[in-house]
Amino acid sequence: MSLHLAWFILMAVLLAGYAVLDGFDLGVGILHPLARSDRERRLFVQSIGPLWDGNEVWLVTFGGALFAMFPEAYAAIFSGFYVPFMVVLFALIFRAVSLEFRGKIASPAWRALWDWGFFGSSLLATFVFGVAVGNGIAGVPLNERGVFVGTLGDLIGPYQVLVGLLAVSLFAMHGAIYLYLKTDGAVQARLGPWMWHTWGVFLVLYLLVTIYTLNRLPGATSFQRHPWAMAGVVLNVLAIANVPRALFHGRWGQAFASTTLTILCMVFLFAFAMYPNILTASNDPAFNLTMLNAASSDKTLRIGLVFAAVGMPFVLCYTAVVYWTFRGKVGVEGEGY
Repeated sequence: MSLHLAWFILMAVLLAGYAVLDGFDLGVGILHPLARSDRERRLFVQSIGPLWDGNEVWLVTFGGALFAMFPEAYAAIFSGFYVPFMVVLFALIFRAVSLEFRGKIASPAWRALWDWGFFGSSLLATFVFGVAVGNGIAGVPLNERGVFVGTLGDLIGPYQVLVGLLAVSLFAMHGAIYLYLKTDGAVQARLGPWMWHTWGVFLVLYLLVTIYTLNRLPGATSFQRHPWAMAGVVLNVLAIANVPRALFHGRWGQAFASTTLTILCMVFLFAFAMYPNILTASNDPAFNLTMLNAASSDKTLRIGLVFAAVGMPFVLCYTAVVYWTFRGKVGVEGEGY
């Protein structure tokens, strides 16, 4: 395996880890307004309170790896997507502030302000992430130097918006099942219909995005050259289909595992659609920024792999310990959000 391919795969792993772990965090934020009382809202926030900041480490690591290993692509992405990335940065910061500030003053108006901030920032960040994925698949206008030459309007088309909505529905479904696992009693009972509704909305959007991609972007589904990749499609469909089956039979953990597998498969299919590109040029394939022409030197890639081999086990162990420590149902007794 070449150094370039190894880093391409590792970048996909980092993206998948972030999507799975922060996905249910964002999903909880998207569903937050559906809580009926301050106790329920506190319960929702407490369910992710010990986890959300650690989950975002995966995104920070992904950005750092992109900067160090594929600097040409990093420069083009962060210049062309400057406004969307500032929006995402604002949303992620405001989400953190909302979580920390809502419990500082025991005032209904104060808490309502930060509750809506938590919802809005979670929704906005998820939607923009989805729009970015849509742009990655559809491509953006680049010149011969790999510099973005389009406008903000080029980044917001029907397909990109559709993928953004798909991301919102996916994380909402993931978050609803996670909340069901972390709560009990009347709150858990009310979450039952939410899981079904979010799955239904996701299914409709998934079919629309699939139809659009197959008809308008055939280059993203070149399974003729790599038939083995069809296994990802089959696994994705089976995972999606298993969610209602698991819910019907009361296998909540299996349903959450299915949404997790759905996210992993969709990240795999996204990486497959991009390969070997880091950033696709919509105007001329010759201007694509690939894992070869956008990469750092072989020495840098090799040193980076050494650091990754040393650091990744620590990240995985830390994540496992935190999730094990805060396993089980959540409550709102005592101090907290």
